[in-house]
Amino acid sequence: MNELRQRAWQIAKVFGIPIRIHYTWLIVFGLITWSLAKFYFPKVVTNLPPTAYWIKGLIGSFFLFLSVAIHELAHSLVARRYKLKIESITLFIFGGVAQIRGEPSHPKAEFIIAIAGPASSFALAGVFFLLNISVKDIALRSLFSYIYGINLILGFFNLIPGFPMDGGRVLRAFLWSKKKDYLYATRKASKIGQTIAMFFIIFGIFSLFMGVPTGLWLILVGWFLYSAAYGSYQQSTLQALLENVKVKDLMVRDLITIYPSMKIQEVINNYFLKYGYTGFPVVYEGKYLGILSLKDIRNIPEKDRIHKEVSEYYGRHKLDWEVSPEDSVISALEKMIKNDIGRLVILDGEKITGMITRNGISKFLEVKGYLTKINETG
Repeated sequence: MNELRQRAWQIAKVFGIPIRIHYTWLIVFGLITWSLAKFYFPKVVTNLPPTAYWIKGLIGSFFLFLSVAIHELAHSLVARRYKLKIESITLFIFGGVAQIRGEPSHPKAEFIIAIAGPASSFALAGVFFLLNISVKDIALRSLFSYIYGINLILGFFNLIPGFPMDGGRVLRAFLWSKKKDYLYATRKASKIGQTIAMFFIIFGIFSLFMGVPTGLWLILVGWFLYSAAYGSYQQSTLQALLENVKVKDLMVRDLITIYPSMKIQEVINNYFLKYGYTGFPVVYEGKYLGILSLKDIRNIPEKDRIHKEVSEYYGRHKLDWEVSPEDSVISALEKMIKNDIGRLVILDGEKITGMITRNGISKFLEVKGYLTKINETG
């Protein structure tokens, strides 16, 4: 999902939700426009000038992705009702994705959020079906027929019970309500999602050997679904293991600090190599100034390290590096990832009172994940 955010451009904002297009969307938009203009519309509507077919192709492609955006917007608006934060909706080569922060708090919310997307697609299909049967112009009917058909496909395809597709989330909601175990439901739904994805891949390979070009598309879709199912499972597992864990539960209180006038070589020998940490708080007369990390000093020539001081290289404190003891560990981890840093500090005025690190979170997850497996098998 980070890849989608990094290479996407915002084109609109609907109900306060940014709508973005990924660069891969431009590729598939062009291909769909071309296929509609060269094959679909000439087949169903004859004797039109080439320009008319291209215009219809553009309109058809536009409505396809508008339908995808509405599908994802339906998810987002319902999720917002359940107090989940919507970061954005991104359109890309495989359709669209609503980037929702967090997970539903109970199975009913999961089900309603998941079913909202297909429901909106079926509703759009119904609207364009009625338009299709109410007009006599063959050109308009061909366009409405395409839009209503594509929305039916979009609705039914997303109901395939392969997590993290909508159908997979419906399945997870069902398993969650029966077993009362979110992690168990996520694991089962994810495994089914990966199995379905492998079926797409295998069937796609078979299709290619049979000379069917669309087999390549099935392979790509299968690969994407498999990656998404595995990634979603990892993310859900992470959230489940860190549920109700606060920064104060994992923060390090006994800190090893350095001061600005220390030489870099001294810090390397007596701190980085001795303790094995990748960063140390810089403190002067009790006041916290910032962090010196390995990244800050790695490019200093070895011959200069004996002369250079910490004051020249440490990273000055930013608000983005700060966290409250009452914040959730999930939010702290998200802040670290967003800012590409390995640690956050807890301050009391200008004095540093603690620190939480990615390594500390990883060790906690490793132990808790191990104990969870023991409980499940025992």
